[in-house]
Amino acid sequence: MLVLHMNSKSYIIFCLFAVLALLPMQAGDLHSVPYDSQFMQGTLERRISQNMQRLCEEKYQPDHVFLTMEQSGGWPGDTEGRTILALTLDAQALHTTSDNLQEILHRLPSHLNERGYMGPVYPNFIHEQQLSGNGWMLRGLCEYYEWKGDTAILDIIRRLARQLFLPWRGQFCTYPIQAAERQQNVGGASGHTVGQVGHWQLSSDVGCLFIGMDGLIHAYAVTHDEELRPVIDELIDVFLRIDLLSIKAQTHATLTALRGLLRYATLTGDRRYISEVASRFLLYTQYGMTENFANYNWFCRYDTWTEPCAIVDSYLLAVQLWQQTRDAAYLQWAEQIYFNALCHGQRHNGGFGCDNCPGKGSGTPYLKVSAPEAHWCCTMRGAEGLSNAARYSMFQHADTLFFPFYRPAAFKASIRKQQVGITEQTQYPFDGCVSFSIAVQRPLRFTLCLPCYEWMEDIRVQVNGKNVSAEKCQGFLVLRRKFRMTDKVTVQFQLSNRKLPILNPQNALPGYTHRIQHGPLLMGKPEGSDALVPIWHMMNASVWDSSSSGFQILFPDGD
Repeated sequence: MLVLHMNSKSYIIFCLFAVLALLPMQAGDLHSVPYDSQFMQGTLERRISQNMQRLCEEKYQPDHVFLTMEQSGGWPGDTEGRTILALTLDAQALHTTSDNLQEILHRLPSHLNERGYMGPVYPNFIHEQQLSGNGWMLRGLCEYYEWKGDTAILDIIRRLARQLFLPWRGQFCTYPIQAAERQQNVGGASGHTVGQVGHWQLSSDVGCLFIGMDGLIHAYAVTHDEELRPVIDELIDVFLRIDLLSIKAQTHATLTALRGLLRYATLTGDRRYISEVASRFLLYTQYGMTENFANYNWFCRYDTWTEPCAIVDSYLLAVQLWQQTRDAAYLQWAEQIYFNALCHGQRHNGGFGCDNCPGKGSGTPYLKVSAPEAHWCCTMRGAEGLSNAARYSMFQHADTLFFPFYRPAAFKASIRKQQVGITEQTQYPFDGCVSFSIAVQRPLRFTLCLPCYEWMEDIRVQVNGKNVSAEKCQGFLVLRRKFRMTDKVTVQFQLSNRKLPILNPQNALPGYTHRIQHGPLLMGKPEGSDALVPIWHMMNASVWDSSSSGFQILFPDGD
């Protein structure tokens, strides 16, 4: 049984979600605009481009991306699936194509086994890491199918899902979920098999089975194969019975499972799953999140390292929970995860690497590099985080346009059969000014919802240089009016330094009591300097060497 470990305030929040979960789905749910309707600019576009360039290098090319079981470290389908996923999403975000992606997909059938999935056929036991790796294969293929509608890819998805998962129906409920059944405090950054329990060949990445579940749920979404549902339901039942803290589940596997569970909630209309996801995301923020909004690789193992795969999952999950609940607190989590964890984790070559976890477990108040690049997983998953940061820049519900984050970009939308163009310009979070230029064929009434984060002060909204009033609702400034060609909306506000308590008291370094943020940006002091600077960096080459000093991000009283 899951132990929630919640204080009274958290319990109230959980109860509210429990009530929310009983409400019916709303028609015309809030949806993000498609990639072909948004064109990113500024630092996010540069990050996606640099990541795409990294994924065009030798390691990820068709001649090298297909790995043997030994080369993969016992993760069949993992590298291949993540690479397909990354190239598919980066290409869409950049409005381009990838010859490497097409060639990888062309060669894929010849690398599948006789049953249609990656890796050996194990007739007598379930290989947890095989289900996980093929979960990424399903995710990559599903994203590609949703983009291109290639029926040959759909056939691969259908066969892979059925042949790998259906034979074990009725056995997933035997997955070892008790701490006594698992080896604890073992495992490296890439994970490995740790022995057999019953029918299960288990992994040090505790719970990675449910990465396979996420892929299976996505496969169900595109195939509508009803025979997959009983297996999905069985897997979900097992996952919801896990005490994540006791078993010290891997945070990446947990967050990936939660994303799958949210997808399943939208597919089935069962909103009870949303409260299950919300309670576990809360648990993650309390016991799985580091002081710079990244992750401990396992729950309650504070002497480990971060993993951008999990950072990406936490970012996506926070936005998707907002999308389902309209609770703006999730957007504030997402914004801080993006700037302080995801952006800090991207390296100068466009890939993503791991950092330490400042606090008692590491014995230091400094944020430092742990691994320059996790090229075997995080570089590819970083693409999903960055491309979705682009996709999540604008949402629409009927005639209302939501901008959950301030990102420079150009957007297109259709409102009552009229095309609307919006260009957003800003240097946020480095200054407090954002402008939106409107382009419409004729005057059109619609609503703009612009984020109003808790760190924004002295907010002023103007239209064409004149102050206007904007209602504050659910974390947004709501501006409803008849817009005309060349209208310009400007939001101005102040950002200041704030002293904030540490996020995880369980990992508190004695004597260090607080962090400092400027707006959403976590501030740090480079060794030998008294200057506070953002830990955010634009793929700075100095954030690579594990022997470098890093940033002091935890501070004692009086500092």
